[in-house]
Amino acid sequence: MTQPSPAAVPTHPAPGERVPLYGPDFAADPHAVYARLRSYGACAPVELAPGVAATLVTNYRAALDVLHDTTTYSKDSRTWLSTAPKDSPVLPMMTWLPNALTNDGEVHARYRGATTDSIRMIEPHELRETVHETADSLIRKFAARGEVDLVGEYCQVLPLLIFNKLFGLPDSQGPRLVAAIARMFDSQGEEAARGIEDLLQYTGELVALKVEKRGNDLTSWMLDHPAGLSPEEVVTQLVTALSAGHEPVKNLMANAMARMLSDERYYRTISSGALTAIDAITDVLWNDPPMANYSIHYPRRDVDLHGTWIPANSPVVISYAAANTSSGPSAPGPRSDAGAHLAFAAGPHACPAQQPAVLIASTAIDRLTSWLCDIRLAVPFDRLTWRPGPFHRALTELPARFTPIAPDQKGSSPWSTSPSSSTPAAETSPERRGGSAA
Repeated sequence: MTQPSPAAVPTHPAPGERVPLYGPDFAADPHAVYARLRSYGACAPVELAPGVAATLVTNYRAALDVLHDTTTYSKDSRTWLSTAPKDSPVLPMMTWLPNALTNDGEVHARYRGATTDSIRMIEPHELRETVHETADSLIRKFAARGEVDLVGEYCQVLPLLIFNKLFGLPDSQGPRLVAAIARMFDSQGEEAARGIEDLLQYTGELVALKVEKRGNDLTSWMLDHPAGLSPEEVVTQLVTALSAGHEPVKNLMANAMARMLSDERYYRTISSGALTAIDAITDVLWNDPPMANYSIHYPRRDVDLHGTWIPANSPVVISYAAANTSSGPSAPGPRSDAGAHLAFAAGPHACPAQQPAVLIASTAIDRLTSWLCDIRLAVPFDRLTWRPGPFHRALTELPARFTPIAPDQKGSSPWSTSPSSSTPAAETSPERRGGSAA
């Protein structure tokens, strides 16, 4: 249970003192905002969207206290939702659903058991081969062009095509899922609502198909799980898997590739050889998590969390990014505590698909760089732009250039040696060349 800090006097933020976690300034430099928020202590008063107040936990120890304390904190948002602005853009990320993410106790255990047990049945070797095939099909579409937006043409699409296969549908259905997600996240109003309807139709038809004929896939495993989920409940778990899985994997891939293409240490390091895709991914998970702020909890009663007074049923958001870097950013490369970051949360609601997510991202990056040996950023790193929003750390695009190749021509491993004199040098910002990738 969360205990009051005996040496601290609880702080009560006054109206108007909340720091916004939205808009271009926060998107451009969130770590500057986190530095300011740390002046409040372990927790800080923030605004997730206009009129949506929350407490952001920026301290690592305080974050763990919340993530592990199921007695004091609930994941059920329904009481708060009754008072929240009905038209707020953050409501879809904070709404209640019959799933593991927003429930507690036995209900949570039932949904999570079905989800985690099904994910464990994914064979890593088969998943790796699926990523290879999917990556190859996407790379062939732009390989002869010499340029690509890695976010829109690779990172955005690849995880969804992988999910489509894991769910048990043929490749022909993949573009349908991609289109639905694009409408949801890239549109507004009626078009975004249409994307939600398309996604529900996709998952509904998928589950109906598997009810009639099982397969060797996630959907069938969930239907057959001893938890006895109804078809409607399975639909909700699949929608949750897509919502909770696509954005983090997409951002993990893009943010790691941005680091690899803007830091010369990923070409060669004198002491230990080249840094790898896994090093870049670990760097991102520590310093710029793909979901920067999430794991929303709601105190069951008024509570003092490490010196900050938090009213009952108000949102408490864990800042993975701020907590991970509370003692300063870390440099890329092997580290003994690589499993201690909070990018996948912790406690009973920790991400159940951590290993598949890292496998998908690392395999997709390795596949891309084995095809396109001299791929480089088309703009300096410091000119990349980031999508506004309180929860994600997401690039709007990642433009890259490379020597065009024929669709059946593959290159050698590009990161084992430094580029040759005939290979165009990567365009890196002066601040990051050979420096920390924080």
